[in-house]
Amino acid sequence: MKKLLLGLFLILGLGMFAQNTVTGTILDGKMNAPLPGANIVLDGSNNGTTTNFDGKFSLNLNVKSGQLKISYVGFKTTYVDFKVLDGNKVDLGEIKLDEDSNALDEIVITTYSLAIDRQTPVAVSTLKAKDIETKLGNQEFPEILKSTPGIYVTKQGGGYGDANLRLRGFNSENIAVMINGVPVNDMENGRVYWSNWAGLSDVTRSMQVQRGLGASKVAVPSIGGTINIVTKTTDSEKGGNFFATTGNDGYQKFGATVSTGRLDNGWAATVSASKTTGNGFVDGTWFEGYSYFINVAKDINEDHQISFTAFGAPQEHGQRQNRELISTFQRSEREIRFNRDWGYKNGQVTSVEDNFYHKPQMSLNHYWDINDNTQLSTALYASFGTGGGGGFSGVNKFGLDSEYRDGFAQPVNFDKIVDENVALGALGSETILRDSRNDHAWFGGLSTLTTDLTDDITLLAGLDIRYYEGKHFQEVKDLLGGQFYFDDSNINNPTNTAEVGEKINYWNDGIVLWEGGFLQAEYAKDDLSAFISLAASNTSYKRIDYFNYLDSDPEQETDFQNFFGYSAKGGANYNIDDKQNIFANVGYFERAPFFNAVFLNFQNDINEGAENQKIFSAELGYGFRSSKFSGNLNIYHTRWNDRTLTQSFQNQDGTFGSANILGVNAIHQGIELDFRYKPNNRLTFTGMVSLGDWTWDNNVTDVQVFDDEQNLVRTIDLYIEDLKVGDAAQTTFALGADYEVFPGTKMRLNYNYAGDFYADFDPNTRTTPDAPQSWKVPEYGLFDLGLTHNFKIGSLNGTIIGNVNNLFNTEYIADARNGASATGTDALVWYGFGRTYTIGTKINF
Repeated sequence: MKKLLLGLFLILGLGMFAQNTVTGTILDGKMNAPLPGANIVLDGSNNGTTTNFDGKFSLNLNVKSGQLKISYVGFKTTYVDFKVLDGNKVDLGEIKLDEDSNALDEIVITTYSLAIDRQTPVAVSTLKAKDIETKLGNQEFPEILKSTPGIYVTKQGGGYGDANLRLRGFNSENIAVMINGVPVNDMENGRVYWSNWAGLSDVTRSMQVQRGLGASKVAVPSIGGTINIVTKTTDSEKGGNFFATTGNDGYQKFGATVSTGRLDNGWAATVSASKTTGNGFVDGTWFEGYSYFINVAKDINEDHQISFTAFGAPQEHGQRQNRELISTFQRSEREIRFNRDWGYKNGQVTSVEDNFYHKPQMSLNHYWDINDNTQLSTALYASFGTGGGGGFSGVNKFGLDSEYRDGFAQPVNFDKIVDENVALGALGSETILRDSRNDHAWFGGLSTLTTDLTDDITLLAGLDIRYYEGKHFQEVKDLLGGQFYFDDSNINNPTNTAEVGEKINYWNDGIVLWEGGFLQAEYAKDDLSAFISLAASNTSYKRIDYFNYLDSDPEQETDFQNFFGYSAKGGANYNIDDKQNIFANVGYFERAPFFNAVFLNFQNDINEGAENQKIFSAELGYGFRSSKFSGNLNIYHTRWNDRTLTQSFQNQDGTFGSANILGVNAIHQGIELDFRYKPNNRLTFTGMVSLGDWTWDNNVTDVQVFDDEQNLVRTIDLYIEDLKVGDAAQTTFALGADYEVFPGTKMRLNYNYAGDFYADFDPNTRTTPDAPQSWKVPEYGLFDLGLTHNFKIGSLNGTIIGNVNNLFNTEYIADARNGASATGTDALVWYGFGRTYTIGTKINF
């Protein structure tokens, strides 16, 4: 390690020499609007950069004159001469690019889902590849968004890829996440598992967060907003890179990317791969992950282009699933790193809770330029998930004071459990490790037709078709020394003596069909742009249960349960002048309940009263752009009615049932401000303030609960009016500074504050009047420090990137679940990470 660090700093020293700086602004020649992400390269070299969100660029060179090659997908490549006359800087001013009707289009459906600055009337934040590359380090992928208004991100238990993101107070179930325009939220529960996409940061070209209604035109009803991740495609320049990074707690990552650029025969390809390993900051959270990405495209002729993309990130890692009392962390020798969910077996680290998954996604995209006014883009995609999460079955021997630990909160002594299971012999294992599997196959198609009705009005129509089949079961992973594990859960085999790999506890399939469509009209003329959009979808659920019903029982498989949802939204943006704009949007939609609200009690019990959730949202925004300062101010209001809630109860005969609780409403509203200030070419300030007011809107009283035979079981009263919605900081603040110490070397310091964070709680538990507010978690603020240095070795361009997160090793609670007293005494929490670091290098060729 010392040699590696010494070598990196020697390279750093070699790169410290005077350079010249060329700046400018790249604009769309037709719209006179900035082009973020345009490529600027010194012709004949690999030294280049990209424009920021305002279309501005700054490129450091070791020559005084030459020619810049400027390219952007859909525009003609432009060459601009430069010459540094006085000092070591030259500003080329505004450079306008002309559209290229013969260019190889970026054939991904996201082209029609990305918001355009000063045109699309939504609140939006965009991160470019450079920001992700320099700031991410060994953080989780969604953490790169932590300085975005309205977003709160935690690592949850701290396992690799286990991060959780909330947007405007809504969890991942209510945030649409798309990769190249293809939705990735789980079809059954709406969740996003970031560990499935942990390696995607290496090939991400931009990451756009649309808060609120969003600009997505597929039939995706998102309450909090939309996150659209756009990967590198065939617009990549010829060349590539390789990189290596090291960090705290054994973190190691290395990988490479190669692109052919567009060849003379119209083909283009990009390939990327990486490997990541480490021990984890939290005890027992080891990890090993891989990622791969391939994109191949062909310009068939002037009217047709195709593109194939495949990527995946197989991984396995130890987890910390259990929150703990604050007093438990304080008593533990490992303090905030403490994790009860692991131990040693035969001298090897063994996890009680772990995760392993591989979810490759493939898409074939076709772009058809039907005529000068009409285009059709289509994406066919498939995804196959295999894997799941670990746990135990049988007798719980993993308590903090368990005799199977060598002291309070010590690692589990699995060898003692093994010895006991061996002694049981033909009686079978008393305690085993098992896996909860969630394998699935997902197929879909997205198609969008765009036609210009007039010079000012564009009509878009699209289809969104999906089929999903999920297979859910538990299987024996480790008998821990025993001969078998006795399981009577399968009614078809009630005396099952399961061995490794055999199913136990449950086995069922979930099938989801989705048929959606949208119609949207857009108007753009001079300084006014507007849209109105209608979308509709039908969601169908079917459940097949192989354990709770005999194979001969027709009730083993349900009929499809159908839920029709729709949305209507519209908005307008007006550019007051070349610096100011205002926008407004409003929308209403109904969304189908999730799978587990349709089938109750973990059986084929159909919830006849399952209701669509109803959402109304409205937003006002103001933007300001100038050469040195840009900022945005947004005010939003979202009402969420008939949020899905169910409550379980026990019948007189001992069986269990569930009931709907309708009329539970919540209001999420707030103000968001973000800005960017660049007083000179070397210094940039960024910042944001987000003030949320997220509350439960009403009490729900006299709700009658009936059993399956329509007998009144009980009456429910929930007292939740004016209680704060938990699980996310309602007040966040960020301030950052990026300073070019000398040409090619930048330092950055960022501060993030989180406050008004109320512990998560279940509204079903608030059954008495005057229920207190959930526990308010102590506020906290964290500093992150970073360094980026560009250097050259011969004809190769390189970068050294260093990051230190939580610079001052601040101790803070990042996640909390409310206890009975609504205080910190009995709240269950996860602490955030202490100080972490990475340092790495990237060589471009």
